[in-house]
Amino acid sequence: MSKKLVREYYCKYAEGEWERLARDPYHRLEFDTTLHFLRKYLPPKGLVLDAGGGPGRYTNALARLGYDMVLLDLAPELLGIARREIRRAGVGAKVKKIMVGSIDDLTVFGDSSFDAVLCLGGALCHLVDRRRRAKAVSELARVAKRRAPICVSVIGRLALNANAASGQAPGVLDVPSVFWRYVLTGDYRGGHGFAPTHFYLPEDLEADLKRSAKVITMVGLEGVFSTHRREYNRAARSRKHAAVLRELHLKTCTHPVVAGMSEHFMAVCRK
Repeated sequence: MSKKLVREYYCKYAEGEWERLARDPYHRLEFDTTLHFLRKYLPPKGLVLDAGGGPGRYTNALARLGYDMVLLDLAPELLGIARREIRRAGVGAKVKKIMVGSIDDLTVFGDSSFDAVLCLGGALCHLVDRRRRAKAVSELARVAKRRAPICVSVIGRLALNANAASGQAPGVLDVPSVFWRYVLTGDYRGGHGFAPTHFYLPEDLEADLKRSAKVITMVGLEGVFSTHRREYNRAARSRKHAAVLRELHLKTCTHPVVAGMSEHFMAVCRK
């Protein structure tokens, strides 16, 4: 049932998901920071799996950088947007396959198929059942080559709790029982404005990943500016101020406290 709800949500808001990472300077923090660390940890070239990659923002960007890409996602509408944007970018030759699938079942791929494996933007979060998340992590590691980087980003629970102050957390006022469930357990079953989601703490993500890979670093993708969208966007209008903020962000985003309080955080692992 949760898989159906996730697919329905992203099919309904497909265009919004494509636009999300470029909506404003604050949202671009997630994309730019992710890409910064991908450039740092990915091999110079190779075949990369973008698992749960939605409309293909990262597939598109990495194809432009010369990587061969395979894009997999649960929602056909998102993949339709990916095909459109890949065609517009002229990188179709670098995208070897675009396919419907779930990150907890990668049996279409053989062991050690990819030079790097990505699962970004919270795709792992949408497997609310813990056993399915464990299966997904196992699959992501299985299809990665030995020593290949595995990058997984999730939605942070603590930043979501901070957003409750502005009424942005699902059910915070109208359905308190739903709110308290995901505050305490991380598990949100859907039905109140967002797809079913498990909201992560950094230590929970590390525990899930370490069974299959070694975590090298944890990165807060919005970092110290998390939950301060309006203030960040206002400051970022000045090119000089934006440069200072970027430097501050990159100098602090790997601090454990900063990662834990970020709206999205990413674990960089090695198989």
